[in-house]
Amino acid sequence: MAAPVTAPPPVRHPLRTRPFRLLFAGRVLSLTGDAVIPAALALAVLEATGSTGALALVLTCAMVPKLLLLPVGGVLADRFDARAIALATDLVRCAAQLLVGLQLLGGSPTLWLIAAASAVGGAAGAFAMPTSSPLVRGTVAEAVLHRANAAMGIAAGATRVGGPALAGALVLTVGPGWAFVLDAASFAVSAALLAALRIDRVPVPHRPFLTDLRQGWREVRSRDWYWTSLVAHSAWNGAAAVLMTLGPAIALDRLGGAGAWVLLLQVGAVGLLAGSLLADRLSPSRPVLAANLALASYALPLLLLAAGAPAWAVIGAYGLAQVGLGFLGPLWDTVVQRRIPERVLARVVSYDSLLSFAAMPVGYALAPLAADAWGPGVPLAVAAVLVGGCCLATALVPGVRRVR
Repeated sequence: MAAPVTAPPPVRHPLRTRPFRLLFAGRVLSLTGDAVIPAALALAVLEATGSTGALALVLTCAMVPKLLLLPVGGVLADRFDARAIALATDLVRCAAQLLVGLQLLGGSPTLWLIAAASAVGGAAGAFAMPTSSPLVRGTVAEAVLHRANAAMGIAAGATRVGGPALAGALVLTVGPGWAFVLDAASFAVSAALLAALRIDRVPVPHRPFLTDLRQGWREVRSRDWYWTSLVAHSAWNGAAAVLMTLGPAIALDRLGGAGAWVLLLQVGAVGLLAGSLLADRLSPSRPVLAANLALASYALPLLLLAAGAPAWAVIGAYGLAQVGLGFLGPLWDTVVQRRIPERVLARVVSYDSLLSFAAMPVGYALAPLAADAWGPGVPLAVAAVLVGGCCLATALVPGVRRVR
């Protein structure tokens, strides 16, 4: 007599497993710190110095090391233990935020020390970012990888919603110095959670550093679905920089003032969270194609701003565009983690981040120059055409359509 067929055990949500719970809690704390830092830093530096030039210097010091060191971070995350690197970067960021906090609590902050701490924090971020995908991949089963990435996306969206508000509340209640001290504490707790985590790891043979860098780039170039999508994602980041540069002035001029711009950002953050929740429920048969088409929606708020549309239309379109971004994140991360070999995953992801971040300074620099020459409508319309065209054009790439 044939043996009875037993049904496979039900697949549990990744948050019901201890390793992913530890990772998720630690990443939520780190993401909260990352979301609080820019707003708290802006308020603290402007309060201390009254200079937008000083703020620009501090923000540049945070961005440049991150751009330069991202590929290095990818190599190290592949070559060594991603968990240990993430833990170390949390401790470094804890120390950097604590230094800024103590400077502000002292009552006479030194600008160059704050700038140096921001540079150290930015460098630590370059080493932390490539560890995210290997950590998720090493803590959950293949069957729940998509839900794990959706949970991470939801956490990122939630911190984007609450981070600036939390930063403002801390600065206004306990003061900017204590805001940074508490932020440092969040990184310390995140490091403690990572210390308790154990993950599966694929050993990588040690080779010359440049050889590892070149291998990561070869992995990117060999996949048409990957590098063409990176072009689209880079166009999105450049377009976002144009909107963030020109949008506030347009809001003050004809959308109703600063309140309209704040509302736009908050609606966008809610849209990002909604897109991540949507990605947790949907599994499109062609995930890369669906994600890139959703990302093309960012052209809409750019075109409406360029055309002089009313505030409600621009704000609604921006919220919808951020839904597309939130929808893309978990889908993209899941496909990358499943299709890129674990031994090169961090390096490949670091090139993704590098290309995305590199487009933003270009947008920041060119947008005001073009607006001075031809008015803000021209750079906004050009950015809309670029982001919409690049995202939609990925549908013509055979590899993008084949990824299922």
